Parts: sequence; structure tokens; C-alpha cells
Amino acid sequence: MGEQEQPPEEGTPSEAESAARLEEELKRLKISDVLVQTLYTISSLGYHKLGTEHRDLPQARLAIDSLRALLPVLNDAAPAEVVRDFEQVVANMQLAYAAAAKEAPKAQEPEPKPEPEDLEPVDDEELGGGG
Repeated sequence: MGEQEQPPEEGTPSEAESAARLEEELKRLKISDVLVQTLYTISSLGYHKLGTEHRDLPQARLAIDSLRALLPVLNDAAPAEVVRDFEQVVANMQLAYAAAAKEAPKAQEPEPKPEPEDLEPVDDEELGGGG
């Protein structure tokens, strides 16, 4: 009792049709559009990591650094207003990062070790060793 392959339901594209549509989409897609979307995604995630509920300063810093690295690449490939908007986003994120870093609990910073008090050296006799 072998199972027979069912034909695709009416209205459902076949694999070949799906592949052809994907190929057409890829032909129209611009790298600059993908970069803009990537910057938008990174900035959204970065702001999320700066929030008080899900704060993760190292990840927020990575988002800021990534935006700063990718923005110059986009300068000539995207409209000037888009680049300006992202530059403003970076500036706002940097300010938010600085504020969050100030609020960070001191527990994240290593505590300074207390200075040892003036102690006199202990010799073997005081330790109970007979020498």
C-alpha cells in the first residue's frame, strides 16, 4: 500500500512556481534596501537592550558599534534623509547607553579591595612551630 503523491491543492503554488517567484524577487531586491532593513532591525534590538526590563549593555554597545560601522557604507546608496535619520538614531542610542551605564548597579563593577592593615610579620614560634 504505497502512498501516492497528492497533487498540490488548487491555488497553492508548486515548488517550481515558488522558486520562480523567489528568483524574480531577488532580481528586484537591492542591497541598499537590505542594509536599510538591517540597520532598522539592529537599532530596534539595540533600543530593546537599553530598556530597563531587558537591559544588556554589552549587546546595546554592539548594536551601536554595528550601526556606526554600516552607516558610512550606506551614505551613497540610500537617500540622504534615511542616512540622517539613522545618524540621529545612533546619537540617541549613545545618549541612552551613557544614561543606562550610569544607572548600572555597582555590583557589576569590581569592588576595590580594602587596603591591608599594618600587620607585623608572624614568625614560626608564634604559629606554634618550634624551630
